[in-house]
Amino acid sequence: MPAISIKGQTMPESPIRKLVPFAERAKEKGRDVIHLNIGQPDIETPQVALDAIHDFTDKVLEYSHSAGFESYRKGLVEYYGKLGIHIGLDEVIVSTGGSEGILFTMNSICDPGDEIIIPEPFYANYNGFGISSGVTVVPVTSRIEESFALPSILEFERLVTSRTKAIMICNPGNPTGYLYSKEELEKLRDLALKYDLFLIADEVYREFAYDGHVPHSILNLDGLEEHAIVIDSVSKRYSMCGARIGCVVSRNAAFMSTVMKYAQARLSPPTIAQVASEAALSTGPEYFDAVKTDYINRRNILVDGLNSIEGVFCPKPTGAFYAMAQLPVDSAERFAQWMLSTFELEGETVMIAPAEGFYATPGMGANQVRLAYVLKPEKLEKAVEIMRAALKRYPGTLL
Repeated sequence: MPAISIKGQTMPESPIRKLVPFAERAKEKGRDVIHLNIGQPDIETPQVALDAIHDFTDKVLEYSHSAGFESYRKGLVEYYGKLGIHIGLDEVIVSTGGSEGILFTMNSICDPGDEIIIPEPFYANYNGFGISSGVTVVPVTSRIEESFALPSILEFERLVTSRTKAIMICNPGNPTGYLYSKEELEKLRDLALKYDLFLIADEVYREFAYDGHVPHSILNLDGLEEHAIVIDSVSKRYSMCGARIGCVVSRNAAFMSTVMKYAQARLSPPTIAQVASEAALSTGPEYFDAVKTDYINRRNILVDGLNSIEGVFCPKPTGAFYAMAQLPVDSAERFAQWMLSTFELEGETVMIAPAEGFYATPGMGANQVRLAYVLKPEKLEKAVEIMRAALKRYPGTLL
């Protein structure tokens, strides 16, 4: 029998989707499943983007330029300019989702065995992208007790080796919802410059910062002109997860020309999705004002509700739309499976994402979960009550 590659064998399952079979069986039994496991907002996509799809009249779905439609890239340059981030047309390449942008980046800056330091917990697919690219992800652990603030810069520095090529962050963070301050970013900037490293920032949740906090882009940090790489996406910004359009932004010409070779190899990003994404750029601030207000309300319902449950600790996130909670159980994965396979409250149960898969350090996050507050308030309120009742009746090991 032909062998599967080592890369394929070590490719991790998604902690977000691995429990799907349990959810499917719960639904077959007639239970309603409240999905807190995945960042799929129920926020409506801007009508202007949907209208652009409906109004598309071209008779042929052609390839676009490998870097993306010029008109869309010009629109992105204007979008960043309004944020005070000034880039040129040749400093942005459209990707098939932010995921492809990360893969292009890792392959462009790393050889097999090279290392990228990433604060954990991190978006679980970073591990998979690393395996696909032959990159070793080196974790530096942030703590739930500190709301997942940036670990000491000395902890980062101790991990730098001759194989280290970059430091990577998500800001605001998935899965933590933590928003790095300008001072924290400047510490990372100084370290990147000291060791001549790239600093990569996944900034796809930029629009969602709360409680007076302001997001800062690494593209605006002095001295990082040749070192900063930003990954972006329309998925969460405009609630267009299915469009699969993102981009890579950098002022490093050698890096961008390398990314372009990967972009050419996959020919082009999807045409219709670029049409919708370009139209979405005209979305007004009132859309984001309303969405932010909605997310703040949802966050408060979920986080305050969880913290009212005995033994649960959930720091209040200041960005994105995720929360990490520590549960009074020995295994969040077993608890999550039990809720889907056995437990219900008035015909409903909850699907959560065990957090162990968001860590690279073995054993970390075993009693933590990631929750996405992307559903209507009444659903979140019911989810809290289901979890409260489930923790009281869970027959497994409680801490």
